[in-house]
Amino acid sequence: MLRRKKFVAGLMLSMLLSIPAFAAEVAPLTESDRAAIVKALVATINANYIEPAVAERVGRAISSKHAKGGYASATSAQALSEAFAKDLREFSGDKHFGTTVSEGFSELSSTPEVPSPAATEARRARTEARRDRIARRGYEIQKIERLPGNVGYIELRSFEAPEFVSQAYTSAMQLMAGTDALILDLRRNGGGSPVTVAYLMTHFFPLGDERHLMDMYNRPDNTTQQYWMVQTVAQRYDKPVYVLTSARTFSAAEDFAYGMQAQKRGTVVGESTGGGSNPISWYSVGKDIAIAIPSSRMINFVTQTNWENVGVKPDIAVPAAQALQTAHVAILRNLALSAKDDNERKELQRLLTMAEKGETEKPVYTLRGER
Repeated sequence: MLRRKKFVAGLMLSMLLSIPAFAAEVAPLTESDRAAIVKALVATINANYIEPAVAERVGRAISSKHAKGGYASATSAQALSEAFAKDLREFSGDKHFGTTVSEGFSELSSTPEVPSPAATEARRARTEARRDRIARRGYEIQKIERLPGNVGYIELRSFEAPEFVSQAYTSAMQLMAGTDALILDLRRNGGGSPVTVAYLMTHFFPLGDERHLMDMYNRPDNTTQQYWMVQTVAQRYDKPVYVLTSARTFSAAEDFAYGMQAQKRGTVVGESTGGGSNPISWYSVGKDIAIAIPSSRMINFVTQTNWENVGVKPDIAVPAAQALQTAHVAILRNLALSAKDDNERKELQRLLTMAEKGETEKPVYTLRGER
């Protein structure tokens, strides 16, 4: 029943922030207000956080701090929300905890209701605004290019919902179809939708592959959702794939890197990732304060575990700033070794030497033959 309000952190937060305005502070919070909010917060965490023992520990810490006057200086919903965000992450060690203040925020009802015409129109307007924002950001495809040696490169900044980005992803993969290897850069990717992760990952396996990728267990309703290859994806890529990561790579971006590594389909290059595998749901605790509580657990089908608190460990560990060069050098070296044509091999070796030195060819803008 609570499945209807489940979202990955980055996606749901972006929807919340698209609501026109944060709550106006009509009056400061009273001690009674804070007590009621803390009580609601502790109860909500205990009922929904994916690790019950941790939930109890966090709830006790929040209650203890409140009893000692630790939140007395938070006289506005915004201030209290910010204090909660810091404490929830610190007390739990779970970076998926989050908070925001959003005017009129309420949880979706467990009982389906027919929305009013005004509510339907408002939802449509928010969806279109979000669609336009994502399109203006290039569907979160920050960069796409062909590197020296016929190596493809795509930088993805987030995994937005598939209804907004799937066509762009497939178009990008079509552009990369003729490359001899591909680098996917997730070093600045904070996450998004696991459905989109499954959609993109499908491109890297043969047509007809019906592979089971991931499960998501949800504690509040005690259900498990499965994620499989998306059979409608026609564009496929069978060349080597390298995935770049950093400490900033988080949530669904980790899901992609972890999955490609577990399926032995990609080489991860860079730093260990942020270590957040528990998707969240948003809950109201009063006074327009919304709390993101990790209520689910991702379970990789191959490893039967995940990357929570440990991150995705790279196959080739280098500082994030050096990951692209390192991956490019590794690809060029492999291509040079496997080249059958002497001229092609010599050209790849020349490009490899330049890549190892961090050099790039300067563009020439004069007519051929001119000096």
